[in-house]
Order: sequence, then C-alpha cells, then structure tokens
Amino acid sequence: MTTIGRRWMTAFGLTLMTAACGSSDAPGTYSTEESPAPIKRRPTPVTDFTPVELEETVDNFVAELNEHPNESMHAEILLKIISGFFAPVATAANRAMGELRMTGNVIGSLEEPGDQEEAVALQNDQIEQTLAGGAEAIGLAPFGEGNALGIDAAVEKGVHVVTLDADVAKSKRSIYVGTLNKEAGAKAGETLLALLPPGPGTVIILGNANPVWVAGTERTQGAADVVKGAGYEAVVVQETLTEEGDEEDAATLKAEIEAADPPVVGMIGMFNEAFRCAMAAEDAGRKDIRIVAFDFDPKTVSYMREGLIQATHTQRQYYEGYLVPYILYGIKHIGLDATKKILAPLMVDEFRVNTGLDVVTADKIDAYNDHLDALGVNQ
Repeated sequence: MTTIGRRWMTAFGLTLMTAACGSSDAPGTYSTEESPAPIKRRPTPVTDFTPVELEETVDNFVAELNEHPNESMHAEILLKIISGFFAPVATAANRAMGELRMTGNVIGSLEEPGDQEEAVALQNDQIEQTLAGGAEAIGLAPFGEGNALGIDAAVEKGVHVVTLDADVAKSKRSIYVGTLNKEAGAKAGETLLALLPPGPGTVIILGNANPVWVAGTERTQGAADVVKGAGYEAVVVQETLTEEGDEEDAATLKAEIEAADPPVVGMIGMFNEAFRCAMAAEDAGRKDIRIVAFDFDPKTVSYMREGLIQATHTQRQYYEGYLVPYILYGIKHIGLDATKKILAPLMVDEFRVNTGLDVVTADKIDAYNDHLDALGVNQ
C-alpha cells in the first residue's frame, strides 16, 4: 500500500467512528424501523454574505421531499482531504446527511496528496471499495479526468455520482456542484484590473498549467485571458501543490518579480496558497504590487489585514458540501429530472450547478468571519 493509501485509510477509519457517534452534525446510524418524520433543516442565520438563491433552493428541496415518503439511503461523500479547504465541505455534508437521516460517511485523506496521478488512481480504488460497501449514491471531489473510470464504473452499477469542487465533464456523472472555474478565474482578473494603474505592466499568476488538473488549468486560463485582454503581460507560475511549497514558490515568484519587463503591477493567487504571492512581494521589497487571492486561508487573511492582499474570492465550500447530499437524496426519491427542476435557478446548463463566489475585500474580513460563524464552520 502506498503512503497516500495509508493516509487515506486512516481518514476512512476516523470518519467511520465520527459517523457512528450520532452527533447533530454527523449522519449517524438510523433504524429503518423508526417512524418517518419530516425533514427539518438546521436554521441558517442571515448575514451580509448569505446566498439567498442557494438557501431558497434547499428550502424548495425540503418542501418537495416532504411530499414523498421519507426513506433512509446509504451515500458516501469522497473528498480529496478532510482538513483545510475541505473542512467546511465535510462539516456541511455531514450536517445535510444528518438532516436527511442518511447512513454513510464523509471520507478523505488526512494530508495533501503529493502525486496527482497516484491520487487519481487511489481515488478510483476508493470508489470501488465504496461500491463494494453498498453505497447507493456517491458525492465525489475528483482529483482529475482519470477519475472518469471510477465514476463510470459506479454509474454502470446503477449508482449516481455527483461531483463537487472539480468536475469530470467527460464522465457519466449526473451533476456537478461548485465553482465554474474559468468564470471564477475571469472574476479574479476583473477584481485585480479595478486596482491596477494604467498599462503597460506585468501580472504574475500563481496557478496551474498541468493538464492533469483540468479545473486548475481552466481557472488559471480564465484569469490570464482577462489580464491579456486588458493589455497587460500575463506570466503564469506553476504552483507547488504541497504544503511544503511556500518557500519554494515565494522564491520563484520573487525571481519573476525582479526579472519582469515591464515591471510587475499585480499578482493573482488562484488557489488556497495564494498568500505566497504576498510573501514574494514582501521579499522583493514591492509592497506596492496589487494582489488578489482565492480562498480564506488564515495566512491570506493575515496579509489582507496588513494591506498586502487587497481582496480574496471564496468558493462557498460549505454550500458545495451541503447541497450534494440533498441532490443525491433527491435523485433517488423524486428522480433526476425532478431534482434538476428544483436546481434550475442555479444551473448554467444541463449538468452544472453554479454555487458562485463571494468577493471579500480587506475591509469586509470581520463581516465574512461573522458569516462563517453563523454557518458554524472555519474556512
């Protein structure tokens, strides 16, 4: 068994124990002999960042599902990791599974995977194990296009798969839930352009050019297209996709800043480690560079408070995790077409549900923290 495999299986065991505890945020184990009761949601306080349309969509799900017999089902939610960026996804998925009285688990690695292709292969093995364990539906945060093999194998056995966070468009998945990556990248580019002086100038994008990770490439390209379209030079630096990459990426970015012609006027960090852009600008003595980020990592927030990062884009991970169990439950109990009808206000085409982005500027950090507290998550 590989090192990644051992980390994954440890997480699997811990998740099983969490589910068995029967807490309010875990699916627990429910007897099929219990009297069916209406589905009741945990109340969600309204804040400045509450996505009204998303909330209304879930309320519509509850109303429709309560018109039908309330029956248990076994679903598994397979995440890349259960900490960091995916922590609110895991919390929300467990919460929704509890509300729906589902049996099953939220499963993920305890550590960031190192090798992308190995992670894809491992996740396909995990799908196979999940099917052998009797899963009736699967929510999957895939590592790459290679996960189409596992997804299609599940569908061939009559098990619907809903992807989240990243899509595998060439698979037989029923629905994708999450950010539309090319559009999200374009939004980040537009946020930065509003902060830049007139050109010429160079914008450095800490992103992804590895074709194995299609979602990362799409987001990066979306930002680069907007920057180039506005007349700036766009330089893409491949992010080191491990926790140990902070110093390595900061050094690479610093060298790009010092070598750029025309001079660097802006930077965009496309993923959770966007704070590495601020590290590099600080090391290069260029605190004047305008920087926008993605996600709400504590280091990113710290640099925002210092004025080195002007804004970040958050992906509503909580709602990705929360919607998926409702969609899986809906597909089984009212059918795929009826489920898509409820989701229609959020769908951009036949297969994709857009959960949208929150743009958090430096002066809105505390308001966004209040929003996360209202949801009961850290992000």
